[in-house]
Amino acid sequence: MMGKMDDKVVLVTGGARGQGRSHAIRMAEEGADVVVTDICKQLPYVDYAMGTPEELEETRRHVEKLGRRCLAYQVDARDRAGMREAVDTAVAELGRLDAVIVNHGIAVPHTTLGPDHDDDVWDLVMDVNLNAVWRTVRAVVPHLKENGGSITVTSSAAGLVALFGRAAYVASKHGVIGLVKTLAAELAPYWIRVNAVCPTGVDTPLYLNQPIIEAFTGKPNGTREDMIFPATSLNLLPVPWIEPVAVSHAMLFLASDEARYITGVALPVDAGMTTQPPGITPYVGQRLAELGN
Repeated sequence: MMGKMDDKVVLVTGGARGQGRSHAIRMAEEGADVVVTDICKQLPYVDYAMGTPEELEETRRHVEKLGRRCLAYQVDARDRAGMREAVDTAVAELGRLDAVIVNHGIAVPHTTLGPDHDDDVWDLVMDVNLNAVWRTVRAVVPHLKENGGSITVTSSAAGLVALFGRAAYVASKHGVIGLVKTLAAELAPYWIRVNAVCPTGVDTPLYLNQPIIEAFTGKPNGTREDMIFPATSLNLLPVPWIEPVAVSHAMLFLASDEARYITGVALPVDAGMTTQPPGITPYVGQRLAELGN
């Protein structure tokens, strides 16, 4: 049976684990050869473990087990020259580039009224989540111009609404959507489509880590179980978070020919988070009613 990405070449940044690995595997399942990149080192102020070289290699093995070629590069997306070298090398070996999933990103607590080091946090988050998206696009567009293609960027539900305690993250993800819309306009003559995907919380280390759990629950030793109620209260659909492959399905659709006339959109995959009306969600109301019985 024909796959939706048969014989295409797809680049996935932030591919060592989490959503990036899921996207790489989903593309390979549909017939694509895959290039994965990741910084594979810990950044300052990031209070959860980031991807490792071993995890990047594991992603490569997952793709190759599906019978597809996979190239893996440890490179910092903020490094303009490094990204261009990785992309150029991959295209020289695989022969083309058809789709790009710009997935890398970090989430760090940051408030307007926070300590002085929050200025450094702001710079770091904006550099990784927004500036490095721009640098990745600059690296791939010369190759995509040859045959057309697609660029899909991971924004967030926080690119559409506000969140407490995440000023830099929210600003960076809103910025991604503005960049995506501008790129869609500028690159349309070359048949390069540019879109964003905006997930709610996803079951990955970026979201389900101990500092986040403790912030949500107010418990020093909070657990995933403790986080279910507060996380579910963010979404209209009664789920606390979504699985990475749910985002991968959206990425696949936007990269495929099925979406050939779709460009400049910010697609929520958010369990209704950004559609919440004022007041409590049905899930919270139900739980409160249960507690009252």
